[in-house]
This record gives sequence, C-alpha cells and structure tokens, in this order.
Amino acid sequence: QVQLVESGGGLVQAGGSLRLSCAASGRTFSSYAMGWFRQAPGKEREFVAAISWSGGTTYYADSVKGRFTISRDNAKNTVYLQMNSLKPEDTAVYYCAASARGPSTRAYGMDYWGKGTLVTVSS
Repeated sequence: QVQLVESGGGLVQAGGSLRLSCAASGRTFSSYAMGWFRQAPGKEREFVAAISWSGGTTYYADSVKGRFTISRDNAKNTVYLQMNSLKPEDTAVYYCAASARGPSTRAYGMDYWGKGTLVTVSS
C-alpha cells in the first residue's frame, strides 16, 4: 500500500510558477514509477508528467513540455512538479499517482492516487 498526499497548490497569476509536492508513505516508494495528472472542471483527467522509479526517465504531455519539470527524491519519499510559465488553461486539480508497472501516461495504468491539490491560474 502506498498513500500519497499532494501539497503546494494555490492561486497564481499567468506567467508565474508553483512547485507541487507529493509525499508518499511506505518503504517501497523507490520501486514505484510516479506520475502527475490533472482534471479541470467538466473535463476528463489527463496526463501531465511521469517519472521512472530511478528518476532517469521522464515523460511529459505536449501541453506542458518545456514549462513543467517532474523530479523525485527517493530518500524523502517525495515527487515534485515544478510548473513555470503557468497559463490559465493549467487551472485544474492536480493528482499524484503511483504505478508498480512502470511509468504510464494512462490514468488506468496507475495503482494509487492522492486526493489532489487545486491550482488556479488567473489571467
């Protein structure tokens, strides 16, 4: 079992930055690939970024490539999402997720989910 708790969301102006954190419980965090997904009001949950268990491989949605960076610190059981040059269309609830089967860009490929943190970008 892995429990995930996101933090770092909030209100920011367009062009600003935020860093999301996801703290994981359990001793096996380093064996899980991690991902960030988001869901805007009235829309389906979508992939944002993923990282392999070692942190050596990362994946990004085209919409965030070059602006967002995913990273992890296995010693702290934490995964991060650095978000720069934020746009109003980035407004959503951001979810952290863990997969025992490797990085996935599909929500159904993830095994554990956090409850999410809200990011609001004003224009």
